[in-house]
Amino acid sequence: MFSAPPQLSRRRTGLVFAAALTLLAAGGVLEAPRSAAVSAPAVSPDSVQVGQPVADAPPAPPAPQQQGCGTSGFNAEVTQNGSTWTARNGGTIVYTGNSLLSAMQAAVNSLTPGRTYKERVVVRGSGSMSAGSRLSLPSYTSLEVCGTINVTGSGSGDQAVVYARNVTDIEVPYLRVTGSPLYGIFIRNATNVILGQIDMRLSSGLGIRIDNHGDRSVRTRNVRIDYAYIQGAGNHGVETYGVDGLTIGTVVARNVAYSGLQLNDTINATIGTVDANGAGTGTGYAAFRMANRNGRIGNSYPVNIRVGQVIARGGGRGIFCVSESGGAVIDRIDIADTGNNAILIENCYNVTIAAQSGTVSGGGEIRVAARSEFPPSSNITLQNLTVINNTVRESPCGGANNVARNLNLVNSRLIWCS
Repeated sequence: MFSAPPQLSRRRTGLVFAAALTLLAAGGVLEAPRSAAVSAPAVSPDSVQVGQPVADAPPAPPAPQQQGCGTSGFNAEVTQNGSTWTARNGGTIVYTGNSLLSAMQAAVNSLTPGRTYKERVVVRGSGSMSAGSRLSLPSYTSLEVCGTINVTGSGSGDQAVVYARNVTDIEVPYLRVTGSPLYGIFIRNATNVILGQIDMRLSSGLGIRIDNHGDRSVRTRNVRIDYAYIQGAGNHGVETYGVDGLTIGTVVARNVAYSGLQLNDTINATIGTVDANGAGTGTGYAAFRMANRNGRIGNSYPVNIRVGQVIARGGGRGIFCVSESGGAVIDRIDIADTGNNAILIENCYNVTIAAQSGTVSGGGEIRVAARSEFPPSSNITLQNLTVINNTVRESPCGGANNVARNLNLVNSRLIWCS
C-alpha cells in the first residue's frame, strides 16, 4: 500500500526557489522575472499574440446520484432493519446479523456457482465495515450499493471496500464510500470491468486502483468508468497500471494527496474529463499524470491516449507526462494557480497539448524537459494556448520536432530551442 506524504504548506517564495533549483539541476538557464511585456518568441512571430485572459473554469459537475440504484432487478438482495442486515437469494435467507460486510459477502456467495453470465446483488441501506477487511467479487457479478459504506479503523495490504482479482465481467453500477479505506475499489488482473456512478469522500487511502500486478505479462483489459468523484484520498483519486482498453467518462478529484487521474503503462485509453482541485498539493503529482511508459505500444508511441479536457486548480501540477510515456492528445485544457508546473512534459514522446484550445493562468512554468537516463522529449506539440503570467520553456534542448505554435501570451514569455 502506498503511503501519502504529509500535506505541505509552502509560501510562494518557497515554490519559486524550489523551481529554480530544479531548473539548475536539469541544466537550464535561470531567467529574469517576468515583466508586463511579452518576450521575443523563438518561433514565428505570427504564431504568438498578445491577448486577454479568458473566463474562469466551468463549475464542477455534480457528484454522482443514486436515483436509479436497485431498479434493474436482482438475484440476491441485502436489506437493513435498524442494526440488523439480512441477505436473501429468492426466498432463502443466507445471512442475518449485524455485519454489513458479512451480509454482502453472503449475498454474493449465494449466486449461481460457475456461472458464465452476470448475476446481480443489490444492497439497500447504509452501514460500516473495517479498513482491514474487503468484499470480494467473483466473475460475472454485479454489485449495486444503494446507500453509503463507511470505512473505519485501519488495515494493511490490498484490503478494499470492493476487491476483485483474476476475474471477468464484473460491474459496480453504484457505490458510495466514506471514511478511511486502504482502497475504495481494488481490481487486479481482470477483463470486462464496468464502474458506473462512484462517489468517495475519504479521509485516507486510494480511491480506485485497477492493475495487472498479479501477472504483469497479461494486461487487465476492457475497463470502463462512467463517473468517479473522489475527495480527500490520501493517495491517487483513480489509478491504472497495465491496462489495455480504458474508457473513462469523468473523474472529479477534490483535495486528493496525489494525482486526480494517474495512468501507468496503460494503452488504448479514451478519457472525457479530468476535473481536479487541490490534487497533489505540495508534491510533483498532477491533476492528470501519465508515467511508466504509459501509451507505449511495442517500441513506439502511436496516438492511443485521448483526453477531452483537463481542468486543474491549485494542487501540485496540472498535467505531467514522465518516464517514457506518450502517444497522447489532450484536446482542451484549463489550468490555473498550480503550486508546481502547470504542465511538465519530461522524457515523453508524441504528445499534443491543447489540440483544440486551452488556457494556463499563473502557477509554475510550462516546460518540456528531460532527465539524462531517458532519450529527450520529442514530437511534443504545445498549441492553441492562452498563457497568462507564466513561462513556456523547452529545457534542456536536444529533442526532435518539438513545436510551440499559436500561443497567445499575456504577461508571459516563450523560451524555446528552435
